[in-house]
Amino acid sequence: MPSPGTLTKELIISDETDIDIDDLDDIQIVLEHIDFELGDSVVYPHHGAGQIAGKELRTILGEEREYLTIKILHNDMTVMVPVEKAAEVGLRRVIDEETVLKVLAVLEAETSEMPKNWNRRFKHNRDKMKTGDIYELSEVVRNLAFREHDKGLSTGEKQMYTRAKKILASELMYALDKNEEEAEAHLDDLLLAAHGQTAVAS
Repeated sequence: MPSPGTLTKELIISDETDIDIDDLDDIQIVLEHIDFELGDSVVYPHHGAGQIAGKELRTILGEEREYLTIKILHNDMTVMVPVEKAAEVGLRRVIDEETVLKVLAVLEAETSEMPKNWNRRFKHNRDKMKTGDIYELSEVVRNLAFREHDKGLSTGEKQMYTRAKKILASELMYALDKNEEEAEAHLDDLLLAAHGQTAVAS
């Protein structure tokens, strides 16, 4: 748990928690049980990568459960997830070196087709991000990077682009053993080389 005087955001997942992953009926989820341990680098979908800082019994809503405490660096958030629900909410380990190479290939590849209508395009990319799949997230970053350079982004899409890049960079930080600034700079350099623009959405 955060020490006294430390300002952090805390999200506790329970049966009654809205975890900002709506429209789940449209997403096929394959549940895989993973035994997480203290110090493991993990990814929490829609929030990014962090480390497991604690494993403890807590009573919430009158029910005692074992919770994983996850510290997410890039947005200074603490997430608590019941061990039994870890797979259900999409918690997974950070990608390995082989997967990093595949992600880089996705970022450098040609853009895929997106809906021309702004609302449909926004929902299309939002749904990709919600899956927690690293390749889907990489496609969103790549496609929005290209569109930013080619036609520009709306305010909503700029915010999505910034968030998607933050989430992706947070995982690359652990996978490539970099600090936060180095990981973000590395991602920007990749997008610059692949799509000829600074890839920085303000």
